[in-house]
Amino acid sequence: MMRNHQASGEERTRGLDRGALRYLARRRQRDARGTHRRSARRGDPRRDLCRAGTRHTTVGETPLAPGSAMPVIGETITLALEEAAALVRERRVSPVELTDACLARIETVEPRLNAFVTVTADLARAQAREAESDIGAGRYRGPLHGIPVAVKDLFATKGIRTTAGSRILANWIPDQNATVVRNLHEAGAVLLGKLGLHEFAYGISSVNPHFGDVRNPWDTTKIPGGSSGGSAVAVVAGEAYATLGSDTGGSIRIPAALCGCVGLKPTFGRASLFGAVPLAWSLDHPGPLARTVRDVALATGAIAGYDPRDPVSAERPVPDFLEGIDQGARGLRVGVPTDHVWEECDPAIAGTVRAALEMLARAGADVREIRSPRAAEYAKAAATVLGVEARAYHEGAFPGRSAEYGPLIRARLLSQGDVDADAYARAMRLLLEARAGAADHDLDGVDVLAMPTVPTRAWTIEEAKEVGRPSEWTRITRIFDLTGQPAISIPCGMDPDGLPIGLQFAARMWDEAGALRAARAYELARGPFPLPPLDG
Repeated sequence: MMRNHQASGEERTRGLDRGALRYLARRRQRDARGTHRRSARRGDPRRDLCRAGTRHTTVGETPLAPGSAMPVIGETITLALEEAAALVRERRVSPVELTDACLARIETVEPRLNAFVTVTADLARAQAREAESDIGAGRYRGPLHGIPVAVKDLFATKGIRTTAGSRILANWIPDQNATVVRNLHEAGAVLLGKLGLHEFAYGISSVNPHFGDVRNPWDTTKIPGGSSGGSAVAVVAGEAYATLGSDTGGSIRIPAALCGCVGLKPTFGRASLFGAVPLAWSLDHPGPLARTVRDVALATGAIAGYDPRDPVSAERPVPDFLEGIDQGARGLRVGVPTDHVWEECDPAIAGTVRAALEMLARAGADVREIRSPRAAEYAKAAATVLGVEARAYHEGAFPGRSAEYGPLIRARLLSQGDVDADAYARAMRLLLEARAGAADHDLDGVDVLAMPTVPTRAWTIEEAKEVGRPSEWTRITRIFDLTGQPAISIPCGMDPDGLPIGLQFAARMWDEAGALRAARAYELARGPFPLPPLDG
């Protein structure tokens, strides 16, 4: 397995197998950082925040009230991004302390999970010190300032290896950042590293023959979903407060569903694709994953915006995605499609999603069944576009360097690119019609659509390695990659195998606020969702 941990031997933490939290507690007592000393150091009682590694740890279960005691530093890894940001803003916790806690957590859990391809420890500590200095001087940039994040390893990062999960790009070191990475930097975020993925983002499992398989933190014999598997795992395992992924057929929402976090695919063109290794130009969407809906809203606001270097970037104002997000379920009109999305759905998943919608209805939402007659047509067209455009992108290296590709992507490139021009033209015409307003007509009379994110249960790692294994994983999610409409996945329960189940909401073009409001309304009705029982 090829890994690149950018940290000197001096800076690499020793003895973390004996407990990252104990190490950080000792270091915090030892360090003399006057800027961020707090009353909790004097032995004041700590708030009983849930510790990482305890069964049914939850995010945001015990919000920190103004004036409350500061949490033990190791416990900050279970906070929601918004809660950690409040502590940083109030100078009750240092960005350096948050970063050290995340790096220690990475060292502890990575041998089991393999969420990262590259850990940028030196850079993260330098950025954290800079954030600490700026905030101390009154130059606070906003809620991501000083917050440790990580990005999928297909977004270019200046001076940092960017592999797209492939041997083909194993030694590529970009000379500039992708726009979404630059936007995170300008927001003051701290970059912990690059996250594992399915090779070239062309798959749903995140098994990877070049950099090792990403593993589901709920059951490490199972896949985390993909292609942004590392992005979801890092969030739920407490390695980062938010992450970036990309979504072409469901690659943000599928791992969010299987790992138990929130993942948003924004409207096509909302966030720039400049500097992202493409899978299919017409379908690719960058977007965030985090532990709560409000956290995802904050991260979306940070990465969104017009970019003249991206030809599909939309010159539209970026709204405040938190505005109206807490309106709750009352008055929310939710349409549940009866076409396509429930077909071949695992009964346990279907039952859990329907129970979640009943909960939303009890909270005051108007939940009704509706027709979505073009859903199957959209799903088929998305598969056509993806196959043709992926094959076109790889024509410079495939089949000439086919031996350097892993077996799964090699098989897909061989089988899915053979589409005649007429079929591709018909699919692209349907895409253009959908994005011009046809797909929004499916929401006539409702605010959002609701359905399962993934219709089937997670495979084992070994099952996922079987070339040619039939899959309908993206049959629901890829609809909205074709239409370009925003769609979000939020966990709504557990399947019989003990893995999370995702509930998906989709809204009209440019109405991320509507999707976020619906997901937040369900989140408020549901209550905190547990984190996986990782020890140490």
